[in-house]
Amino acid sequence: MNDNEDRITKIVELAAPPARVWRALTDHEEFGTWFRVELDGPFQVGALVTGKVTYPGYECHGWAARVECMEPERRFAFSWHHADTEPKADISDEPTTLVEFVLEPTDSGTRLTITESGFSNLPDPRRLEALRSNREGWDIQSQNIANHVAG
Repeated sequence: MNDNEDRITKIVELAAPPARVWRALTDHEEFGTWFRVELDGPFQVGALVTGKVTYPGYECHGWAARVECMEPERRFAFSWHHADTEPKADISDEPTTLVEFVLEPTDSGTRLTITESGFSNLPDPRRLEALRSNREGWDIQSQNIANHVAG
């Protein structure tokens, strides 16, 4: 299996300093604004953060992620389950994927690299659907955070 079947990588050049991008990523209310999710509490390493999706058409889906890493202004990572097409389906026993946000200062702001990996651990046929859906989703979310920190 090649990397294209196990991971998604998006690189976004943001017109904002790393401190601003870090706040947009790790403040649960700011994250919720651009990611379109209403979270029940703050991000803390080791904590399971839950909430509900507010993205139009997906409001019936819950949101849950375990915070894996918070290295201020450098790296934020969480693991989560790919949402099933059935909002109430129990997928808690299935493997998770890992989402990592890596920040690098640039002359004009911040280079944000978003990587989601671990798709090869998902069962078929959900793996291919998760890859397709999340590639599209990260295209949207990359633009959302860019707009959010520029505003």
